[in-house]
Amino acid sequence: MICRICPRDCGIDRKTERGICGVGENFRIARAAPHFWEEPCLSGTKGSGTVFFSGCNLGCVYCQNQSVSHEAFGKDVTSDELKRVFDRLLQKGVHNLNLVTPTHYVPMLAKTLAEYKSPVPVIYNSSGYEKAETLKMLEGLIDIYLPDIKYFDSAPAEKYSGAEDYFEYASSSVLEMHRQVGSVELDGNGIARKGLIIRHMVLPGNISQAVKVFEWVRDNLPSDTYISVMRQYTPFGEAKNLPPINRSLSAREYSIVKRKILAMGFENCNFQSGEAATESFIPNFNLEGVDL
Repeated sequence: MICRICPRDCGIDRKTERGICGVGENFRIARAAPHFWEEPCLSGTKGSGTVFFSGCNLGCVYCQNQSVSHEAFGKDVTSDELKRVFDRLLQKGVHNLNLVTPTHYVPMLAKTLAEYKSPVPVIYNSSGYEKAETLKMLEGLIDIYLPDIKYFDSAPAEKYSGAEDYFEYASSSVLEMHRQVGSVELDGNGIARKGLIIRHMVLPGNISQAVKVFEWVRDNLPSDTYISVMRQYTPFGEAKNLPPINRSLSAREYSIVKRKILAMGFENCNFQSGEAATESFIPNFNLEGVDL
């Protein structure tokens, strides 16, 4: 497969080579299990059925899942095996199937989802660094889009993720996601069944990025757009030696961001408590739910 799925545009043959994402032509997954620390409308009482895909096309220096994203830890599975992983999650009663970091698998994922016909909502949970034209392959197959918008300016995007053009692609892809699924719709129990939820993790020393991102969201999407302002940043990997992101986010920084965002008039905001900034919220990647 000559790969031009994402903005990296590697153009390599994934049968024999590895591009930025670090994986080949097969699905590779590192964990499949109910997760209870997503947004309340996703985790509910029974958990979100997370499937963590190995590899990543962005490669942030501070990634909390480095063994999976940077090192592509995981197990190769076929399309039929992935469907069995989905089945086992559904047997546990999860509210949805939550596909985490699936960007570099979109063509094969589209085929699998078209065949699978999930009885619960399918979530596409990504870094936001996407090609809008690639996302069109998923139209009608994804119920909930859960993208990050990590940066507004090119300087931090290049410094922390090696992607100077991040916002150019993230903004156009988020608009495509909204075109496909619209604003969030909840069922009678307050669980999301459809729609777009935009995440932004506030980085220490970078609160202007959060403000600029949500100003753009305010100006380009409906006021009822669900947003999730994340406080869980903990320095990992290279970030431990890279000021100002070599420390946790301060309560003052998060308070400033929260105040500014609330003043923008959003109707649906999710804010995290300070307890979120601990390593205990990071899943254990041990192939749980993957061994068939």
